[in-house]
Amino acid sequence: QLQLVESGGGLVQPGGSLRLSCAASGFALRDYDIGWFRQAPGKEREGVSCISGLGVTNSADSVKGRFTISRDSAKNTVYLQTNNLKPEDTAVYYCAASRALFGLCVLRGAYTYWGQGTQVTVSS
Repeated sequence: QLQLVESGGGLVQPGGSLRLSCAASGFALRDYDIGWFRQAPGKEREGVSCISGLGVTNSADSVKGRFTISRDSAKNTVYLQTNNLKPEDTAVYYCAASRALFGLCVLRGAYTYWGQGTQVTVSS
């Protein structure tokens, strides 16, 4: 009974920050890769950042230096700290999980379990 619940989205001005949370239940983070994805209207879903079961991270070039993925094993929660937000970051952000088979994670949509998403809107 794996479950992912995102929270932390909202409306922010350009240059602002949000910390998105992905609360996991039914599994241990060390056994799964967790990815953050986003989808804007009229655009395909894209990978943003991920953290492997071993704790190795990977991020898209578009967010490197601005977004940071991390996890709190005690809370079984993965975070996405989003800084210096831009209007083009506006999207529904989803977290996803897949059983970790390798040491690295990938920014592709081939994840097994998905949360409901949280809306991030960046507007002045």
